[in-house]
Amino acid sequence: MSEVERRALFGRAKGKKLRAHQSELMGSLLPRLEVGLEALRQGSLFEPGRELWLEIGFGGGEHLLARAAENPDVGFIGCEPFVNGVAKLLAGVEAAGLENIRVRMDDATALIESAPDAAFSKIYLLYPDPWPKRRQQKRRFVSEANVVALARALKPGGELRFATDIDDYAGWTLRRLLASPLFVWQAETAEDWRTPWQGWAPTRYEAKARAAGRGSAYLTFRRR
Repeated sequence: MSEVERRALFGRAKGKKLRAHQSELMGSLLPRLEVGLEALRQGSLFEPGRELWLEIGFGGGEHLLARAAENPDVGFIGCEPFVNGVAKLLAGVEAAGLENIRVRMDDATALIESAPDAAFSKIYLLYPDPWPKRRQQKRRFVSEANVVALARALKPGGELRFATDIDDYAGWTLRRLLASPLFVWQAETAEDWRTPWQGWAPTRYEAKARAAGRGSAYLTFRRR
């Protein structure tokens, strides 16, 4: 990303070696889909007036691909610093012939800071790294500062959707969002946060959680 310095990332950015075609897509398709921050500021990633949804940390892209296929009139931006996850998403975009996905291969912080006010109608934060050790928790994406930043980037009435299989992170997130005057938690009963959203596309992280015997919390917050 030539227009900004990349942010420091925690953890690894690349795993096993990419397949040959995945490497080809990283060189050919990614440059066509990659989000430039100046283009985001100017609103020129898609045609004017198109609704925008953002997914922060899309992993292997399962959820992002499903939502984009279901909503061809919506413009989707996915952020993911992990090279292998980006490569998997690109393969899915090519296979499905999707035209409404753009990709930021980096931490989402700079993108959120660069987005115009009220740019997004929905923001997804699904199974983010919980950083379970106490000394690591300052690395969690959900922080007081990021709650404010997310609120600025969301339209009034827009939704922030958060999912995790870690009870402590669910509680952590609830405390910070409930303390914010900018969001309203939408749950009315326990089933509301135990039940996936309509049309939910399970992610590979959720599959790992189920295999380990863990349930999930699905939290929806509305921007005031």
